[in-house]
Amino acid sequence: MPHQRTYSAKAGDIKRDWHLVDINGKVLGRAATQIATLLKGKHKPMYTPSMDTGDHVIVINAEKVVVTGTKATKKLYHRHPHAGFPGALKTTNFETLQKRHPEDIVIAAVKRMLPRNALGRQMMTKLRVYAGDKHPHVAQKPAAKAV
Repeated sequence: MPHQRTYSAKAGDIKRDWHLVDINGKVLGRAATQIATLLKGKHKPMYTPSMDTGDHVIVINAEKVVVTGTKATKKLYHRHPHAGFPGALKTTNFETLQKRHPEDIVIAAVKRMLPRNALGRQMMTKLRVYAGDKHPHVAQKPAAKAV
């Protein structure tokens, strides 16, 4: 039996689609894994781990995402707004962040499911998150994706 070669995607072969994901009432972790899969391109037969073969993803209704158990009060988000200064660490819980910046919750969850290198940062540029159900990407004709 002849040896079959492993397919490796070329930059010219990659075709990027647009997906619209509505996370109204969806569980944060479940939605984030499916969004990360779309950004990575793992849903495509041409997936190559060393290349960004993923699609663009528009996430709407980020303010209506839910978490299970007691995460709403106990889950904490840390940031360093004034890095380099002693005591610069700021901590916010899920409920407060959901009221102020609901997009940041989804971005943080998806970002932590992607590779922590230049490839992961490139994948994150294809993610757009909006708190409400309005978005400015109508011209791209995104296909609605169920998560």
